[in-house]
Amino acid sequence: MTTINKNYLKLPGSYLFSNIAKKVSAYQEAHPQDQIVRLGIGDVTQPLAPAVIDALHKAVDEMARGETFHGYAPDLGYEFLRTAIAKNDYADRGCAISADEIFVSDGAKSDSGNIQEIFGVDNKVAVCDPVYPVYVDTNVMAGRTGEYNRDRENFDGVIYMPCLEENGFLPELPKETPDLIYLCFPNNPSGAAITKERLQEWVDYANKTGAVIIYDAAYEAYITEEGIPHSIYECDGARTCAIEIRSFSKNAGFTGVRLGFTVVPKDLVREGVRLHDLWARRHGTKFNGAPYIVQKAGEAVYSPEGKAQLKEQVAYYMRNAHYIYNGLKDAGYSVSGGVNAPYIWLKTPRGMTSWEFFDHLLEKAHVVGTPGSGFGAAGEGYFRLTAFGSYENTQEAIRRIQAL
Repeated sequence: MTTINKNYLKLPGSYLFSNIAKKVSAYQEAHPQDQIVRLGIGDVTQPLAPAVIDALHKAVDEMARGETFHGYAPDLGYEFLRTAIAKNDYADRGCAISADEIFVSDGAKSDSGNIQEIFGVDNKVAVCDPVYPVYVDTNVMAGRTGEYNRDRENFDGVIYMPCLEENGFLPELPKETPDLIYLCFPNNPSGAAITKERLQEWVDYANKTGAVIIYDAAYEAYITEEGIPHSIYECDGARTCAIEIRSFSKNAGFTGVRLGFTVVPKDLVREGVRLHDLWARRHGTKFNGAPYIVQKAGEAVYSPEGKAQLKEQVAYYMRNAHYIYNGLKDAGYSVSGGVNAPYIWLKTPRGMTSWEFFDHLLEKAHVVGTPGSGFGAAGEGYFRLTAFGSYENTQEAIRRIQAL
């Protein structure tokens, strides 16, 4: 008889954002007259930049001619895009990453979930708490954790690193030694950023213990302060302990286009095996590459026009972030984030749980955010708002919240 992967049964309920969508849909059906402002899911709202649109149009025209038609993409991605990434995201920041260490994909979420496949199921995983759910859930699915502990609201067998207000929402080095360490900076959901000195401590720790850091840098374009690294490879020794995952979704608005990449340095070796070779094998076997037209759009992100246009777009969202941050502060909320990231992390008022506050905002202000507990036990009592709405909707949402 066919059996199932019973690790899936360890997962409590459905995916966080699926739960939110169901609750909002049910409320909207019952109250069709209410105009809901959505600042929950981190989806962008501004159209693609003109330079990106031009590149897409040109690439589509190429696909209409036999002499310029493109089928399957190369395993790692097209050379033109990998070269642009290597120069602009790494060489220009003093990072020694070559084009053939870059694997182009259809997005950071996919890579964040898939990267665990090249590691043994006996590896001990460490994650920040609160945490982007994909890091935990995919390791649960793979059988790398124990059961869900309903008292603690987390999984047995996982090292959780609490990111609390008193430590600036940054994790401390764990007492128990992990094998895989997931870090995301600037952070989703808290918006916290890490200094180069603090990140160097993690790199040194990983090299000392033999751990591998999986570093999600999806929000690096939103960094505004000096001393905040845009890549983990700005740290000495990162090539021997770190994999970096990047996305075009938030820096270039590609959430509906789908493009990302993962960097696996050839110096990263465990048990005598280059992890670069394992990821290349996995990538070639299970992935047929991002479409040519999308990769040409990605190349346009690094053009002079693309850089200028996307700098303005990031500034648009950060203006939203500052508006939310200041508006909530003025209303008496305890708020963080919104400086180096498009997320605002606030304490729920009057002792409400994060889901109680979700319902309160939805019913009384018709505003949707994300309950902090959906990101982990340490997220209870907090709430995330995103800066990815329109400026007008952002203003309206804060006006409504202030009026509560």
